[in-house]
Amino acid sequence: MTTNREEEVLQECSHCSHCAHCAEIVEGAGEPADDHGPDRRELIQYGAAVLLFVVALLGKFSFGVEFGLYSVSYLLIGGTVLWEAVRNIRRGRIFDENFLMSLATLGAFALGEFPEGVAVMLFYRIGEFFQELAVKRSRRSIAALMDIRPDFANLKTDAGIERVAPEAVAVGATIVIRPGEKVPLDGTVIDGASTLDTSALTGEAVPREVAAGGAVLSGSINQTGLLTVEVAKSFGQSTVARILDLVQNAGAKKAPTENFITKFARYYTPAVVLAAVILALVPPLILPGAGFAAWINRALVFLVVSCPCALVLSIPLSFFGGIGAASRNGILIKGGNYLEALNRVDTVVFDKTGTLTQGVFQVVRLEPSEPFGEAELLEHAAYAESFSSHPIALSIRQAYGREIDPEAVSDYREISGHGIRVRRDGRTILAGNSRLLEREAISCPGVEAQGTVVHVAVDGRYAGWILIADAVKEDSSGAIAALKAAGVRKLAMLTGDSRAVAETVGRSLGLDEVHAELLPDQKVARLEALERQKSGKGTLVFVGDGINDAPVLARADVGVAMGGLGSDAAIEAADVVLMTDEPSKLATAIRIAKRTRHIVAQNIGLALGVKGLVLILGVGGVATMWEAVFADVGVAVLAILNAIRVQRARY
Repeated sequence: MTTNREEEVLQECSHCSHCAHCAEIVEGAGEPADDHGPDRRELIQYGAAVLLFVVALLGKFSFGVEFGLYSVSYLLIGGTVLWEAVRNIRRGRIFDENFLMSLATLGAFALGEFPEGVAVMLFYRIGEFFQELAVKRSRRSIAALMDIRPDFANLKTDAGIERVAPEAVAVGATIVIRPGEKVPLDGTVIDGASTLDTSALTGEAVPREVAAGGAVLSGSINQTGLLTVEVAKSFGQSTVARILDLVQNAGAKKAPTENFITKFARYYTPAVVLAAVILALVPPLILPGAGFAAWINRALVFLVVSCPCALVLSIPLSFFGGIGAASRNGILIKGGNYLEALNRVDTVVFDKTGTLTQGVFQVVRLEPSEPFGEAELLEHAAYAESFSSHPIALSIRQAYGREIDPEAVSDYREISGHGIRVRRDGRTILAGNSRLLEREAISCPGVEAQGTVVHVAVDGRYAGWILIADAVKEDSSGAIAALKAAGVRKLAMLTGDSRAVAETVGRSLGLDEVHAELLPDQKVARLEALERQKSGKGTLVFVGDGINDAPVLARADVGVAMGGLGSDAAIEAADVVLMTDEPSKLATAIRIAKRTRHIVAQNIGLALGVKGLVLILGVGGVATMWEAVFADVGVAVLAILNAIRVQRARY
């Protein structure tokens, strides 16, 4: 029973008997593949056909015996092809490879060329066998991506640990993940510490440490410790399920080149069949001395060459191979059309927070005042902020990194709009903005810095200031350089942050334009203005991670979301997802897209070039059936093997 997608592929590719492979490449990635060659019965059948062919070829027999040997050999090796041709004709699909090969070989028999008819069918079936191996190899490579799907979850119940299907686990339930097991569902660690192998999700080989309070993503592998996890998302909404859905449905959106090849082949094959009929009938009627037998033979060669199998197999395989290569590098591309669009990137527009910057507050600078040192300044600030849940307080305590004794803190008082006053071991500590110190008549220096400044005073004496800022990702500057090297003409940033902070980040990264203090609707308007400035057929890419980025992601030619820390809304609206949260992966995606495009162009050139040459030679009577089969099956195999290269390359 075929799926809707398989029916769509089969209907669109009705010119080719191998289009079931196209459906398998797209849909079969998540299904068990029959990766074996012919079964024993088929091998015996092929062996008997070859034996009879050799006996008939080498022996001296009467016409009747010779015809019988060749006929039995032909039916053994080509019976399946004949039957498929009849079935397809009954379904209204006439111009496929089975029809062309049956017509050509039966025509050879009609002309008395028995050895040639059997040999062409034999060569065709051998070529078909190797072609299927090439396609299955590609399928296995793509199917390897599906290996991240978890098989079970260890659900913690009152009766103990129960092994259940991940789909059966509810949000809020507790699961146990043992060393060596796959994480079945997204969640938060409530007990234990371990190292996670996230390479299947991110493409990065470096393990990630996780402990109580940390988040775990389904599809990663628990390597060292026992983890108890509270489930945060159902299986259908989990990271692994969304990755599987993206990869399996990536082929549903065809690239323009694929659409062109489908339409081209739909008209091309009937046209060459008509041309073959004209070639067989017209020259003998108008050329002196021309015989029907010779021109029918040329027409049969013409028919065999005409099948567009090399194109309709290798083109979608190339694009899906590119999508598979991107997935292994932590980049999920939702369709071949987006992969092709990445070939023409003219303008890249970034969000700031969480995209170019880390999206979390960090202590980036400590400036103590005599006689205090940096460590003492940070310690006083950490104790002052010990009861606050504000992100700035969390960043200070994280920078301090040591355990805070709550018994040492007393008289905690939060002064709205100013800061905090506490007593620690009998000493009064103030931590807040400059207005807090002015209120307490403590002088402090004016600080010009991009970020949030926390002033600290101890027992009425100024201790120094701490700068808290959203730090630029280490990967960002390399990403900008790589995009410029890839030929991107303009790099811009849209952010809702303050103009001063945005311009500082923009200057440090070398962006061409920075637009700050924007609301979501203003981001869309600014993006549309940038789109009007792009050149020719170039595409505009927007990269973001927040809920407020979803409208801009949907509006861009190609929307790219950060998949690790990005919001669900942004990931759903995006066309490409970067699972590692590294902006430099966009440059990797562009390299994969360009390599895929080059391989597609090579395959089109190879197929059309060889077929065109052999068609001309066939019309001239130079090319035989052997050359015709090579131009069909041989070129298809070469094109498919070439398409597989996109998955093998290092990016």
